[in-house]
Amino acid sequence: MKIEAGVIGTGFIGPVHIGGLRRIPGIHVKALADAGPDVSRAKAAELGVGQWHGDYQQLLKDDDIQVVHICVPNHLHYEVARAALQAGKHVICEKPLAMTVAEARELTELAHTRKLVNAIHFNIRYYPLIRQLKTMVERGEMGRIFSVHGSFLQDWLFYDTDYNWRLESSLSGTSRAVADIGSHWMDLIEHVSGLRIVQVFSDFATMHKTRKKPKKPVETYSNMLLKPEDYAEIPIDTEDYATVLFRFQDGERGCLTVSQVSAGRKCRLWFELDGSKQSAAWDSESPNQLWLGHREKSNELLLRDPSLAYPEATRLMTVPAGHNEGFHDTSRALFMEVYQAVRDNCVGEAPLYPTFRDGLREMRILDAVLQSNTTQSWVGIEE
Repeated sequence: MKIEAGVIGTGFIGPVHIGGLRRIPGIHVKALADAGPDVSRAKAAELGVGQWHGDYQQLLKDDDIQVVHICVPNHLHYEVARAALQAGKHVICEKPLAMTVAEARELTELAHTRKLVNAIHFNIRYYPLIRQLKTMVERGEMGRIFSVHGSFLQDWLFYDTDYNWRLESSLSGTSRAVADIGSHWMDLIEHVSGLRIVQVFSDFATMHKTRKKPKKPVETYSNMLLKPEDYAEIPIDTEDYATVLFRFQDGERGCLTVSQVSAGRKCRLWFELDGSKQSAAWDSESPNQLWLGHREKSNELLLRDPSLAYPEATRLMTVPAGHNEGFHDTSRALFMEVYQAVRDNCVGEAPLYPTFRDGLREMRILDAVLQSNTTQSWVGIEE
């Protein structure tokens, strides 16, 4: 059965979605939509998509399209996702699911009521060695988890001349670094370890109190060089850096450092699980390696190998050992599970892929992180 898909938003992540979908048999990207006919027409030609719409509402009127991918700026997620669900479309949405917990809860309930498949694009779950480690935890190979610690570091906002819509809280939300990249880390940790965050203590910092905004649009990661007269000075009210302490449900502890101003770190998510039997660490910039630490024998470096991994991880591997898999492969793997649910009409079960409930969960954690930064105190997570 061929499934027709539509993609709304064609900035950095939209083409990633399109590329992933094209590698799945039986999926066809029928149309895309973006902000206005000129942009949509140009992107459709660039990406080889046969149809385009200058208004996402027009895409939603296409009865052939069963699944919609929402890849627009954060402040539009709720509006577009709500309209898509009301139009009877299955939805895959970029994170964050919405701008507020109330909006995220409404979308989650609407998807459930309409019996529609729904997913949030927490794609980092889909690196094969992440699935391998999750399976190791579930099989008891890590023992009792003592603590979790790590970081998510980038440098794409290192200079005060670096600018993007994510710096404007009206478009991205009241948190930036934690919401944009820290959310991936927190979702991943709960997913892999099986632990549940119950309290947080956070501290934010903004290194560039003002930034120079280009007077004309510049695409994310474009590295375009501009002259001083091409900028306007803009005050910044979201964080460049944050630290977050965690308490988990059974007393385990954790900590996270998030930064978008760490020179040389392009997009490095790193974490370590310290268990009573061994430790394990994973680095997104070396995603085909899993470090295992021991007290009384040599440490190990597990390399991605379909012949050696558990079946749960092997299912995510598409090439033999020695051939690396990376970022684009994670989206494809996530989409494969979601589209199988669409084919099987599995909307009432608890799937392995991240759903709107996971998106709502991250919004609740983020709310607590924001409150903690304001009060400088421990804050519990709403259940």
